[in-house]
Amino acid sequence: MLDLLAQFFDFIRHLDVHLESIMRDYQLLTYVLLALIIFCETGLVVTPFLPGDSLLFAAGAITAKTGILNVWLLIPILFCAAILGDNTNYFFGKFLGDRVFTRDYWFIKRKHVERTQEFYEKYGGRTLVIARFVPIVRTFAPFVAGVGQMRYRRFIGYCIGGGILWVTSLTLAGYYFGQIPIVKNNFEIVVFGIIAVSLLPIAFEFIRNARWMPRRNFPK
Repeated sequence: MLDLLAQFFDFIRHLDVHLESIMRDYQLLTYVLLALIIFCETGLVVTPFLPGDSLLFAAGAITAKTGILNVWLLIPILFCAAILGDNTNYFFGKFLGDRVFTRDYWFIKRKHVERTQEFYEKYGGRTLVIARFVPIVRTFAPFVAGVGQMRYRRFIGYCIGGGILWVTSLTLAGYYFGQIPIVKNNFEIVVFGIIAVSLLPIAFEFIRNARWMPRRNFPK
């Protein structure tokens, strides 16, 4: 287990090196591999630890460097993967319903569900847009929307808007800024900086509230 964690940390730490190696080895198959990672992070409640934000930035940067992929094809592919993942999570949450609050599941940490709930309490449906930039909450937001029986028409609107903003902004940021010398030479720091900044909303809410908020019904 510790060995796996060490390997995962090394992958994140040297994300640009590993991703460039993957692109050179697998060429166009990299589209599929990246889409699969984005789908798993947004669509499976058991994989909220995957590096969505930093992966998008790194994918844009390495695409610009190697020219192996086309960024204007990469963006819609990753967007579709994110939307498909959200929908998978939404319908899974809708299937489980309130049962997530009555018993524990090995694949669901209730603290993550409750934390996501807080975002719905504060931001309503906009949570699906804001949560795109918040690790863990990003994974559980569509799931909790399904649990709370949010109307699908409302859900899919926020889902698409948030997906476009998330995938496009981070991928293009990497594409246009990833090759600037100061960014390129300090890529490890930039990656951890992206992770740290994306965690700030969770840290702020935790400090401000100091405890979980009571459960209420979500907006339909």
